[in-house]
Amino acid sequence: MKMANSEIEAAIEVFVHGFSADRSRTFPYEASRVGRLWLMRDAERKNLRDYRGEEWVVHDVAAQEADAVVRQHARPGFAISVVIANEDPDGPTRTAYKALGYRLLRTEGFFVHRLRRIPSPPAVAVASVERVQTAERAAQLGKIIRRQPIPDQLLGDSAPLRQYVAVDGADIVGRVRSLDAVEATWCSSMYVEPSHRRRGIGQALMSKMLHDDRARGSRYSVLAATHAGALLYPRMGYERIGTLLIFAPMNRKPV
Repeated sequence: MKMANSEIEAAIEVFVHGFSADRSRTFPYEASRVGRLWLMRDAERKNLRDYRGEEWVVHDVAAQEADAVVRQHARPGFAISVVIANEDPDGPTRTAYKALGYRLLRTEGFFVHRLRRIPSPPAVAVASVERVQTAERAAQLGKIIRRQPIPDQLLGDSAPLRQYVAVDGADIVGRVRSLDAVEATWCSSMYVEPSHRRRGIGQALMSKMLHDDRARGSRYSVLAATHAGALLYPRMGYERIGTLLIFAPMNRKPV
């Protein structure tokens, strides 16, 4: 199905605000417009060496125009994510950025779920799915992913971040996160342990998350996916609307 340019732009806005909110848990990571481009980067820091890499998001802007804006405003260590609609070829974009001194880091599918039809969760015998709402579960998850636990103020029913886990006995074997962003939701960090894959756990996590998204009034859910993830999401009702081509300058180290 062909998607209107305005709809892709709306999905991109959910992406940049949701992605930035997710990264802001350790230090403010801000989303802003610079001309026709989106910019996601750390807020001002005292020590320049503390800045994390920043990301520019481009859609329907010529490579030379985008490069000129980025080179003028970017800090060292940036990447450019170019969103290509499904019906548009990506070959010219690859060629144009290569000619400007960029290399392609990776590609990801760009997906939207309109939350109209959500598959029921499959029966999963080896794990139960729950939302993280206790400090103990948050601490357990934080240890696994090596991040600070979700703070107490984000564990309540009205929190803008909702983390779901699949639990087998005492072990967390899967996880996914949803963040509120401009009246929609951004889905991130979907993962199932290799030992527990192909058992319906990913589908159960996604079904629980999407039903909660809809109950909270979200208009739709947006996510970006690697090739492996792109196989799961259409089964859950996500529609692929485009591709992210992620570029970095030739002299930047791989990420």
